[in-house]
Amino acid sequence: MMLPVAIMENPRKHLQRLEQVFPRSPIYFITVVHSSRSPIFACPKFQEICEEVWANSETLHRWSIGPYIVMPDHVHFFCRESGDEACRLSTFVGKWKEWTAKFAKRRLGFTVPLWQQEFFDHLVRSKESLGEKIDYLWFNPVRAGLVGEPEDWPYRGNPGGWGTL
Repeated sequence: MMLPVAIMENPRKHLQRLEQVFPRSPIYFITVVHSSRSPIFACPKFQEICEEVWANSETLHRWSIGPYIVMPDHVHFFCRESGDEACRLSTFVGKWKEWTAKFAKRRLGFTVPLWQQEFFDHLVRSKESLGEKIDYLWFNPVRAGLVGEPEDWPYRGNPGGWGTL
């Protein structure tokens, strides 16, 4: 298949509109799920492991972490590239899953595989969508009947201080 001449001459020309949609790197909403959906994640020690691996994400993989929540059998978090040398999203999430599994096995005795092989990613396309996804994240334990108010769920955070695009 031949590319249109305009794209062959300037391969990024057809992507210029994305710079208007995403003035900074795009934000992704990620969901990772326990391999057998066992409700073992909602504990302080597992949250510490997640936060420890996320803390190294920017240095090692050039990915910044935003709001997150650790549910009993899955984890949601926001992330975005934080540098030109950022690895691919799939590589970053794969490494995060790898290291959380290693630490959880070593420190907590969790069995592996810890995570389902795949993960779900949603590209956040607007400020409105970001707000909707953040509300979804914070109200997840309320919808699951685990707490009455989002603030009552202890396994959540916002290490990057995000809230806007």
